[in-house]
Amino acid sequence: MKYSRLRGTQDIVPPEIETWRVVESAFQETFDRFGYQGIRTPIIEPTDLFVRAVGEESDIVSKEMYTFEDRGGRSVTLRPENTASVIRAYLEAGMHRWGGIQRLCYFGPMFRYDRPQAGRYRQFHQVGAEAIGSANPALDVEMIQVVIEAMERVGFKSIDIRLNSVGSEVSRRPYRKLLLEAIRDHGDDIGTDALERYTNNPMRIFDSKDYGDKLKQSLPVISDHLVDEDSEHFARVCALLDETGVAYTSDPHLVRGLDYYTRTVFEVYHGERGAQSALCGGGRYDALVEECGGPSTPAIGFSVGLERLIAALPHEREKARATGGVTYYVVCADEGAAPRALRAAGVLRALGNTEIDLSGRSKKKQLQAAEKKHARYAIVADSASAGRLTVRNLALRRDEDVSDEALAVYLEAERRKEGNET
Repeated sequence: MKYSRLRGTQDIVPPEIETWRVVESAFQETFDRFGYQGIRTPIIEPTDLFVRAVGEESDIVSKEMYTFEDRGGRSVTLRPENTASVIRAYLEAGMHRWGGIQRLCYFGPMFRYDRPQAGRYRQFHQVGAEAIGSANPALDVEMIQVVIEAMERVGFKSIDIRLNSVGSEVSRRPYRKLLLEAIRDHGDDIGTDALERYTNNPMRIFDSKDYGDKLKQSLPVISDHLVDEDSEHFARVCALLDETGVAYTSDPHLVRGLDYYTRTVFEVYHGERGAQSALCGGGRYDALVEECGGPSTPAIGFSVGLERLIAALPHEREKARATGGVTYYVVCADEGAAPRALRAAGVLRALGNTEIDLSGRSKKKQLQAAEKKHARYAIVADSASAGRLTVRNLALRRDEDVSDEALAVYLEAERRKEGNET
């Protein structure tokens, strides 16, 4: 090969792309049901947008961003996450003057220069949502409901919602001092470089994989140091979740790795206890709009890494392949049958997804290809049988000769018959 893809990137090719389409459709259907409208932002933004929003000392900004100088001498960055871009677009489009809550959703690629591993790429894809314009705890609950419904549509039967409050800046300011003192007491276990890293945001220690539960559990947690307003907000979120029947786990050590989070944060896990994997996360960011130059505007959102989510769907992957792709596969048995095969394909496309095989290979190999594509029917056009087509039900291994003119009527009757049987 002359060229190959860069390390940390991937090609999403058939039939795997069908799984992606099923997952993306599940999220889009959920967003539609909750009234979230799509937004698309550039993959390239001014570097300072992410430095301000995500945090200069965060691993994303300090280690992982693809940042370079363009030909105009400006520092630009491939977006490592999309919330900051959405808020920039929200302000630039004047949405903050529209009134009410702006519910926005997105799909797209993100970029982080991280060590590639299973489910983690340097170009990866996220789906997410943002609800901007209300501090009501009920909006926190709605966002969690969006996540749950989307996960159920994808195929997850049981998920674990973990919840915490990281408070507002009023709560965090005195708590950070207390936490930093406690971290320094463990200086021998943490190391000089790490201590310096935690000086500006000591709460990041709870998000670090470098330390075990024993050390983290010895540290003070912010839930014990919330001011009244933050404590009341979190209590109301929990009460509303209880009242609406949403199960969750309160996790006082849960924080998120981005500086803009305030108050409610959550993560979604799946799998058996002790071997669980995080699927997605989100939370409030009530100061980010103002940080980006807009008026004080509360907001909440979440995002899902599609690579990680799809890797956790081994059974749904086969289901997606079976339900995606083509319904009708037209076999062109010889060159003389091409006009009839093309006409048949035109009729079939009014009924469902249709692919016509014009490869010139043998009829046997074309029928094998139809089975590999999980087609429901193979329609064989053969110049030796003028005016007649062979319709093969691939599941039942049953052939039926049908006139060219009766093809649509026959297949519609078959579809009604299948519906009655189910």
